[in-house]
Amino acid sequence: MSYLKFDKQQLVNLEYSLQREFLRTNRAGSYSSSTLAGCNTRKYHGLLVTQLNELDRGRHVLLSSLDETVIQHDAEFNLGIHKFPGDHYEPRGHKYLRDIEFEKVSKLTYRVGGVILSRERVLVEKEEQLLIRYTLEEAHSPTTLRFKPFLAFRNVHTLSKANMFANTRFVPVENGIKMRLYEGYPFLHMQFSKEVDFVPVPDWYFNIEYMKEQKRGYEFQEDLFVPGYFELPIKKGESIVFSASTAEEKPSGFKRRFTNESKKRTPRDSFSNSLLNSAQQFLCMRDDGDDIIAGYPWYESIPRQTFLAINGILLRQGNLKTYESILKTHTKRLKDGLFPKYVGAGESDYDAADAPLLFFASVQELNDYVEKKELWEKYGPTMKKILANYRKGTRFNIHMQDNGLIHAKAENVALTWMDAYVEGKPVTPRGGLAVEINALWYNAVSYGLELAEIAGDHAFVEEWKDIPEKISASFQETFWCDEEEYLADYVDDDYKDWSVRPNMLFAAWLSYSPLSREQKKAVISRVKNELLTTSGLRSLSPKNQEYLGICDGDLSARSLAMHQGTVYPFFIGPFIKAYIGIHKMGGMSFVKNVMESFEEEMTEHCIGTLSEMYDGNPPHEARGAVSQAWNVGSILSAISFLDNYEE
Repeated sequence: MSYLKFDKQQLVNLEYSLQREFLRTNRAGSYSSSTLAGCNTRKYHGLLVTQLNELDRGRHVLLSSLDETVIQHDAEFNLGIHKFPGDHYEPRGHKYLRDIEFEKVSKLTYRVGGVILSRERVLVEKEEQLLIRYTLEEAHSPTTLRFKPFLAFRNVHTLSKANMFANTRFVPVENGIKMRLYEGYPFLHMQFSKEVDFVPVPDWYFNIEYMKEQKRGYEFQEDLFVPGYFELPIKKGESIVFSASTAEEKPSGFKRRFTNESKKRTPRDSFSNSLLNSAQQFLCMRDDGDDIIAGYPWYESIPRQTFLAINGILLRQGNLKTYESILKTHTKRLKDGLFPKYVGAGESDYDAADAPLLFFASVQELNDYVEKKELWEKYGPTMKKILANYRKGTRFNIHMQDNGLIHAKAENVALTWMDAYVEGKPVTPRGGLAVEINALWYNAVSYGLELAEIAGDHAFVEEWKDIPEKISASFQETFWCDEEEYLADYVDDDYKDWSVRPNMLFAAWLSYSPLSREQKKAVISRVKNELLTTSGLRSLSPKNQEYLGICDGDLSARSLAMHQGTVYPFFIGPFIKAYIGIHKMGGMSFVKNVMESFEEEMTEHCIGTLSEMYDGNPPHEARGAVSQAWNVGSILSAISFLDNYEE
């Protein structure tokens, strides 16, 4: 019995099946994604979306979709579906969908009269190749399958339009054809595991619509090119494999490769295994080093998110080698003590004041796996650079004040994780002394001293030994409110912002904290009572007059709401660890209930994973990217923590 269950009666209901998406990635930054119904609702959807470094280092949709048609007795039943203007869907192949399973790979089953056809997809792990296996489970008369490919050849952030510059010529290859619509692109090879006839009927399909883009306020109509169709006979019990690849492949190996790739996947037979399956999809191995993709379908690597995700993504699976390889990748990117906000961004985007301090927290996770002396030998040089730059001052006016606290403020620049902008200005600037930056700073200095003392780095110890006490005293004086018993969110000169946000949780969660046990308990209680939801922690308390409970509308509307109440699951890992740190076994029942609330999400939105963010108001609708690494990593880290917890 499959763990991920769907209402089979609802599969033919577009309101049900169009809201649920699937995602499969490889380890080169490419992916395959659409809805359960097979109708693309985003410009980011596509069966083969590849990372093309030779063009612009961006992702590009090559094969948008593949319409299958079952033919018996000259009757045709098209299983495809596309949305056109006027809320018109054509063809309406979703009405034949009868079952869906998500174990190691997805399996959709269609019934057309007496024909039962199943379809399974895999994306080859380290190559730009999609494999789709079709099996004729049942048939009472001769059956033919027809396949019509819809081609895009464009960046995921753009849309294609019919034009006279597209190269519509095809070149025959073994059991298929290859095409390249535009110069600079690789050829797309479309091949089958058995001989197939290709009938050239070149045509543009106009004004295919993507409803999610329309709702988000973007352009949403596209023209796709169809070169013709493939046709082949299939017998009852027979399986054939279709391959879409940037390289010509040997068709004789398709079936074996499909089987081998399927075996590599973690079976989605439980909550934790579903998340482990998802976690593997964020790993990216490229020429410039191993990394974690922050989220699909539109993000690349985001260092601050990597450092918060990496424990759950990798240590949960015992993958220490890749963990350290990713840290090594990021250490090469360090500049003036800072990491870039986004990998690949320009020099002006080294504006993440929290990312370097989160690096310390990610090294701390290795304490149970690597000797601390060795950790200092490996990561000490990077830690020293970060601390020295923060102490003397670095870009964006990030520097240590005389009282030991870190001041970070630059005009019209958001230096914390709350980095949404509207008309070029931060929605939540939080310039000055941010509570999580200084909690992270205290932890970083204290942990650096711990490692240096063990490693015998006396010069470093002598230079930094008096700093933690200074930070702690100033932190208490600056952020703590005795009357309300919680922490200010940020302090800018004489102004103290008392908005109740999850950022104060860092001071209660990190290994080294400037707070007393009673202060931690008070902070956790405040967070629990005002911010905790079934989908994560709100970014702002509903009691605040600035609270926005729905993150919807155009880009400006969404940006205004992103950090004014929108829910983020990644805070759940720190929350649970902090909560158990205070309540011990007495809090176990409560936190397990918190974790169970995430199980429903496994069959909602994007199957088997967690979206980027959720509305602050119930029912906490998913928003943003459909699969986000630090959310998945945080929940996996919490699961591992609870499994191994001993009072």
